[in-house]
Amino acid sequence: MSQHPQPSSAPPASHHDGSRPYEGLRLMHVHAHPDDESSKGAASTARYVDQGAQVHVVTCTGGERGSILNPKMERPDILANITEVRRQEMERARDILGITQHWLGFVDSGWPDGDPKPPLPEGCFALAPMEESVEALVRIIRQVRPHVLTTYDERGGYPHPDHVRCHEVSVAAFEAAGDAGRFPDAGEPWQPLKLYYHHSFNRPRMEALHAAMQAHGLESPWEERLKTWKPEPEWDARITTKVECGAYFGVRDQALLAHATQIDPDGHWFAIPRELQVEVWPTEDYELVVSHIASTTPEDDLFAGIEAPGGTL
Repeated sequence: MSQHPQPSSAPPASHHDGSRPYEGLRLMHVHAHPDDESSKGAASTARYVDQGAQVHVVTCTGGERGSILNPKMERPDILANITEVRRQEMERARDILGITQHWLGFVDSGWPDGDPKPPLPEGCFALAPMEESVEALVRIIRQVRPHVLTTYDERGGYPHPDHVRCHEVSVAAFEAAGDAGRFPDAGEPWQPLKLYYHHSFNRPRMEALHAAMQAHGLESPWEERLKTWKPEPEWDARITTKVECGAYFGVRDQALLAHATQIDPDGHWFAIPRELQVEVWPTEDYELVVSHIASTTPEDDLFAGIEAPGGTL
């Protein structure tokens, strides 16, 4: 059951060059769990915050059923208080990224493991009535009034039930938020101008990073994964927008490390030297799905074509 969402705020991040071309513009990321905001789009988030945009994250669940993926955090006290621990981790990541945030208020569905997969737990996000979830997100969209909204593709990025449901709810809320006839008690209508899907975990990027590691005589964390990753050039061709953000990979990494139960500092997230990442693939990649303004792709900016207070970007 959804709880009444409450906003949480954080101070703005420090500025790299002092310019704030995105002042007055607002970006919303809708994510399934705490840690997703740091593993998907965090460097572009940090860039936009640094350059004046307001970035707001909606976290659909509390991540209560997430596995502990860092061996150093597999402790009885962590397991006993996982809900509160994950909230505290999110608060630290939020401060590092300089974002504001809402918890949508639903319960993590967990990863159904087995063959056949077991039924999802009663009361979880993936089983919540769509209208309830969509209305909760519409209410936040109308409150925050983002110009741009991002979420996952129809596969969820990967097939976790919460990620797939996050996609479904986000797309439906994007469409409903500007319609005065939908959810009239959820605030004044507001239509975001652009909808994007995250695509940073794409095969061409991983191939490029893998090749660079090999060229430097280093062990690649992607070697085994690429052997079973079926090429889908038509899927990769869906990328329309590559946001330059290599200068903010350090902020991204600090936000990731804040999620200590999920991110192993000795694991694959940090196996590729940051300098090599910046050299080989200094962008985070997105797919423009809906635009209510004239848009030309390919793009290098989520706000491309949107009128900023100082003029069109």
